[in-house]
Amino acid sequence: MNSAASERGKATREPAQARTGSDAADAERPATQEMVRRLRHGTDLLTAAAMRRLDDELPWYRALPAEDRSWIGLVAQSGIANFIAWYENPEHGSYNAAEIFRAAPPELTRSISLQHTLQLVRIVVEIVEENTEQLAAPGQHSKLRESVLLYSREVAFSAAEVYARAAETRGAWDARLEALVVDSLLRGDGDDSLHSRVAALGWAGRGNTLVMVGTTEGELDDVGTAELRRAARRTAQDALVGIQGSRLIVVLGGTGNLRQQAEELLARFGPGPVVIGPQVRELADAGRSARAALSALQAVPAWPSAPRPVLADELLPERMLLGDPDAHRTLLADVYGPLLGVGGPLLETLSVYLNEGRSLEATARLLYVHPNTVRYRLKRIATITGWDPAHAREGFVLQIAIAVGRLAETVPL
Repeated sequence: MNSAASERGKATREPAQARTGSDAADAERPATQEMVRRLRHGTDLLTAAAMRRLDDELPWYRALPAEDRSWIGLVAQSGIANFIAWYENPEHGSYNAAEIFRAAPPELTRSISLQHTLQLVRIVVEIVEENTEQLAAPGQHSKLRESVLLYSREVAFSAAEVYARAAETRGAWDARLEALVVDSLLRGDGDDSLHSRVAALGWAGRGNTLVMVGTTEGELDDVGTAELRRAARRTAQDALVGIQGSRLIVVLGGTGNLRQQAEELLARFGPGPVVIGPQVRELADAGRSARAALSALQAVPAWPSAPRPVLADELLPERMLLGDPDAHRTLLADVYGPLLGVGGPLLETLSVYLNEGRSLEATARLLYVHPNTVRYRLKRIATITGWDPAHAREGFVLQIAIAVGRLAETVPL
């Protein structure tokens, strides 16, 4: 008997409890609807107050063009409207920052940064909080304030995601543009569009330019490539990075010591030779530096003891053997031509000195001069050409330059 009564009592209480929960939800609904009605009625008040606060507190907002300020007003109004819709129905409402910014053109995100967006969110939140006493229904102040804080937090996270995606997209586009610019430089396509492209990549264009080439250590992923670009841009005022398979090309520009800056990036290259091209005056001439560096990279196996990094012009003889026309012109213009232009016995002395195995005494005997005279002439040759005949490697470069010059005089090109 008692057990049956207990079961009947339990069955009676359970529907009562269910009705109690339903009654609470029913009681909550009119309060929420009243709050939504008050908020909608006060939308214009909140928007106007937010715009006044923006103008009073944020210098960057005052500096914007009038059109951008009007778009921000629409964004603020959209954010308040989205909050009201979310407050009315959290399951179907949206706190997505992309939805809030949908009222404005995409270009607005380029005019204001993530920091500016978060300041905008903060001010709108403060305005709503300050007006809770006026807008909230009796007994609903705390709930409205908690809802505003929750919504603003979600909007802030969503805004960060929007800007992160935009930055990722811009980064991918910059990487593609940078690859196109480097490829254009390697081909020597220094047309008018080159300056606008490098300007979009942040190239200031002050000072000289050089190109550095080598190989990568394995395949670089996106993280490794990004870190390499950051390292190059920390090293020089201007920097471009191109990765073509296993080949790594770095273009440096600026007013500092570019060769020294290039050497600081040596550890970023993989094993094997690294070549630094000749320094040029402008980025448009970087194709010449790139061609010399790439040619030297092919020729460097012929000089097993070449330093790392090695200058492209230190490999002029090996580049000549590969048929590099730039190396041919450099040997004629910078080595043979100056000696020929000076006239006198310097060219003859150099030729005899190299043919006699770099012997001062033998050269002096054949020229009927004192060894000190030979020594003086050799110093003048080093001053004029920049290559020291007494140094084995540099003497080799001078010997090839003499051969190239004599051939150019006797064999028409």
